[in-house]
Amino acid sequence: MKKNILNLSKTLSSKFMNNFGGDWTESKIEILVEYAKAYLTIMNIYAHRYDWKLLYFDGFAGSGSIKKGNEQDEKIIIGAAARILEIDDPRSFDMYYFVEKEPNAKRLLETSTKLKFPQKNVYIANEDCNDKIHAMKDFLISKNGRKYKALAYIDPCGMQLNWSTLVALQKLSVDAWILVPTGMGVNRLLKSDGRISDAWLQKLENFLGMEKRDILSQFYVEKEVYTLFGTETVTTKKESAIEQSANLYMQRLGEIFKYVSKPYVLRNRMNSTMFHFFMVSNNREAVKIANEIVAKYNNRTNGTVKY
Repeated sequence: MKKNILNLSKTLSSKFMNNFGGDWTESKIEILVEYAKAYLTIMNIYAHRYDWKLLYFDGFAGSGSIKKGNEQDEKIIIGAAARILEIDDPRSFDMYYFVEKEPNAKRLLETSTKLKFPQKNVYIANEDCNDKIHAMKDFLISKNGRKYKALAYIDPCGMQLNWSTLVALQKLSVDAWILVPTGMGVNRLLKSDGRISDAWLQKLENFLGMEKRDILSQFYVEKEVYTLFGTETVTTKKESAIEQSANLYMQRLGEIFKYVSKPYVLRNRMNSTMFHFFMVSNNREAVKIANEIVAKYNNRTNGTVKY
């Protein structure tokens, strides 16, 4: 019986382990862990002084591990959830809340978190991240939740995070690291001729929290061209659309949070930008620390990472 369960666990692990990984994934996790350690060191002082509790929230926790490379040189990366749970010095978080929508990945996550760290206060929700962030907001403003300060890690591989969800965190004691799919998401939906389907426009509107006309004005230019049949209006996508999307998102984050870090830029081996990784907070010192960490990793790879 135990052998059958073990074999089933291995099968599930192989099938549902996160495959979306590379050097940039490791760097992203290292940035988060380094910041978490600094966060816990500082908050440990104030938690004792003001009787605060510390909450860690991971909105896209995955299976708990990530595959990197191909079959010949495959490497398994320990996911952010376990890495954060491993931190005990100078203290741990008082509560860990992991969200994973995929049922099988959630089951694997339970093995690498709740079962591996039974002494820690771990919750796992098999729901949509947007819903759980709104629930976290309700908890943090409740009578029992007001004593909690939170560190959130929100790293979707696509555009699953709605802008209205981030707005829910406004004015709360939350530091959040957010992975923004500027190249992998936004840029891919911005067709070169501006003829974007209604479904893709809706996704862009939800993600950026902007209306269609404002989105198009950010990423496209129109000019009149003279033809044999009169003038025609030609719509052209701006060449710097990816960088523009990063700058726009950073600006928009600044409308919700007091401080926004400079991004860690994630590029593939072809030097194409995939993501921008931001940290937001209503605390100036928090973003100062984040900027120091981000600068170190950007300088280390010159912004270029292989996968």
